[in-house]
Parts: sequence; structure tokens; C-alpha cells
Amino acid sequence: MPVFKYRGYDPRGSATEGVIEADGHRDAAIKIKAKGILPKEISEEASAYKRSLFRKFSPLVLAGITRSLSILLSSGVPLLEAVSAISSEQKGMWRGVLTDLKDRVSGGSSLARAMQAYPEIFPDFYTGMISAGESSGALTEVLLKLADFLETEAGVKNKVQTALVYPVFMACVSVFIVMFLFTFVIPKITKVFEETSAALPLATVVLIRISTVFRDFWWLLLLLTAGAAASYRWVRKNKREIIDGILLKDPTGILTGLYMLRFTMTMSFLLSGGLPILKTLQLTSRATGNVVLENKLLSARDLVSQGAKLSSSLEGFPPTLLQIIATGEQTGKLAEVLNKTAGSYESEFERKLQRAISLLEPVLILTMGLIVGFIVVAVLLPIFEMNQIAG
Repeated sequence: MPVFKYRGYDPRGSATEGVIEADGHRDAAIKIKAKGILPKEISEEASAYKRSLFRKFSPLVLAGITRSLSILLSSGVPLLEAVSAISSEQKGMWRGVLTDLKDRVSGGSSLARAMQAYPEIFPDFYTGMISAGESSGALTEVLLKLADFLETEAGVKNKVQTALVYPVFMACVSVFIVMFLFTFVIPKITKVFEETSAALPLATVVLIRISTVFRDFWWLLLLLTAGAAASYRWVRKNKREIIDGILLKDPTGILTGLYMLRFTMTMSFLLSGGLPILKTLQLTSRATGNVVLENKLLSARDLVSQGAKLSSSLEGFPPTLLQIIATGEQTGKLAEVLNKTAGSYESEFERKLQRAISLLEPVLILTMGLIVGFIVVAVLLPIFEMNQIAG
């Protein structure tokens, strides 16, 4: 429903302004007059979300705001006053978003409906949980669960990013050093060998050829790199199921563990929040981060809507997980068993990630050692041969 911003005068003759949801200008004017306000100006307001489309919002900030709202509501503070208090503590776009939410709610909108104007800030599962909380009268508890979930989800992402910082840094430094050696250092060393008429060892010839490619065709290497990156982005955008299908076959099991962690964590959270199973499956499918799994979950949703059990509708999921889901369905404690399973997947994911990172570092060092060793051998071999000839 469109949102209209108005300016006018209240019954005491004081200037006032605000926003209100209405089907059109005429409906907005009727609603404004019903509040005892004489409208002077009514205009449809553009969504603040559109103005901030390219702004990045931190999930941790959202988690903090959600937790603060839960605490204020549990203390007996009315919703409008709670949102107003939190907005006064925020800066920049967050203050504008919260102020707009307060205005929309004061204009007659529910909190969940007001949040739907900001889909990039408040995901579908978030507004769905808020709507369920408002309907059941358990908004405070729902907000607390949302805050916990957002913090847990952000924690998982942070662990992955933190674990990858050092290996990525080492890889970038290694590539830079190798390019520098082959482009600037090695050509000066091998120039002496190129001027000799003696036959050079195979290793030295290979070294000279590689150095020539880096020195004379560096622009071609850059074009190939840019082309590979552009091709990957195109495939990722238009044929994402191909890449995601390959990722599911990860031999280390790290990515599969991450997908199952997201599935069980999101599924248990949404079910415990009171969302129906069909809506939960739809929202969970988007949270997995894998198109192949998303399609499988949507297919499972269709089967469940026809009366099938969830455990028998999921295709391609680990047998152990399917057995756990079947047990949860039989006992009526699906959300609880999925929550425990999510904890197990998180611990297993952390162990595999740390093990992979601990192996990646020596692999990088060994690779650099082999490259440097090859360079040393390729440079020293012709020197030894020259000395033998001279002797």
C-alpha cells in the first residue's frame, strides 16, 4: 500500500506532519481528516529504501537493534516509544529507517508491514517472524530469537572470513613475488646465458621462456585474467546451478557442512518462531546459499503441501539428517531436534575449516619453495657447466 506524507494543522491549530498508508490521495485525505488534522499538503513518499539501495547494512547492527527493541517491549515500553528511543541512538541511514518505521506504524501500519518496505534490510524470514509474533502476541520473544539468530549467522560468516584472511593474504603475496621475479629479476640474470653460444639445460630454457612471457606478454596475461573473471561472473549469474552443483561435490565436505548448517539452523529457528512448514521451507531455501539445494527444498515444499512427510520429500540430503528429521516429525519436536543438529553441524564445520586452513598454509609454503627451487636450479646449472668447461 502506498505511503503518503502530509503537512497540516491539528485541532489546536498547531502545525503537524507525518505519514500514513492509503490506497490513494483521496483515501489519504479521508484518513488524515479522520484523525482530526486539516491537511495542507499531501504527497506520496518515495521509499527510503530506494534512496539507500546501494547502502550496506550490517546484520550485527540489525541484531543489536532487534535485541534492544525486545528489551524495551519486555519492560513495558509501547512500541512507538521503543522504536523512537532506539532511532535516537542511531546515526545515518539507520536513524532514517527507524524514524520511517515509527511514522508508518503511527500511520496505522503493523510493524511487519512497515519493515517490508525495506526488503534489503529486513529479509523475508525476519518480517515473517515479526508478523507471526504480532499475531500471536509474542513479539518480545520473537524479537529475542531473531537477535540470537542474526548474531549466530553473523558469527558463522565471521569465522569463515577470519579463517581465510591469512591464506588469501599469503596467496596474493606469493603471486606478486613470483610475477616480480619473472618480470624484473630473472630477465637480468638469464641475459648472460642468452648471449652464450653453449647449449643450455632444459630447466634454464624453460625459465627463460616463462620469463619472456611475463616480460613481453604481461598485457595478454592481464586480459586472460580479466576474461576469466568476467566469464566466472557471467556463469555465476546465468548458470549458477552449474557452479553450485560442483560446489556440492566438494571432496573436503566443508561446503556441504556449511549448507547443512544453514539449513538446520534456519529451519529450526523459523519453526520455533511459529511459521507454518510450507512458509518455512520457502524461506529456508533462500538461506542455504546454493541454487541446487534451493530447488530441492522448493520441490520438497510442493510434496509436503500434498501431504507427504518432510523426511521423505528431501532429495540429496545426508541420510543421517533425514533420519533425524523423521524422528522429529514422529515426536512432534522437529524444531528442537533440528536446533541440536545445527549445533553439531557448526562444531563439525569449524573443525573441518580449521583443518583445511592448517593444511593450506604448508601447501602455499611448499609451492613457493618449489618455484624458488626451480629458479635456483635453472640459474645454477649453466654456471656449473661453464665452470666444468673452463676447468
